[in-house]
Amino acid sequence: METKTILLVEDNPDDEALTLRALKRNNILNEVIVAHDGAEALDYLFARGIYSDRETGRLPELVLLDLKLPKVDGLEVLRRIREDERIKRLAVVILTSSNEERDIVAGYDLGANSYIRKPVDFNQFMEAVRQLGVYWLALNVSPVNP
Repeated sequence: METKTILLVEDNPDDEALTLRALKRNNILNEVIVAHDGAEALDYLFARGIYSDRETGRLPELVLLDLKLPKVDGLEVLRRIREDERIKRLAVVILTSSNEERDIVAGYDLGANSYIRKPVDFNQFMEAVRQLGVYWLALNVSPVNP
């Protein structure tokens, strides 16, 4: 059985380290690919640039997407995912510190599967990541992408 990959799109090194630590501490041992901005995330998903040799049929099971990203913001990344027939069904969870109502509405309007505000408290963050892993990687059944 092939390991389910997570694409973490996060530009803040502290939030990246915290997320990776939370995944590991919660025994979520899936491969995690980290993109540090929206352009890098799109390059990974569309197998271009430094990811041009990536096997295009192997997509992440889950995209954890920050919104406030350099180069291409998270909402634009989500829009491009949902516009492409090959990847439009990817599970995309917005994981951000933004609590702005317009970001929440825009995320869902663009087809986010879930919107989670990063808890400030470390223990709450650990629990949020644990629940994310259980639901999206163990319980959820995803359609096969074309």
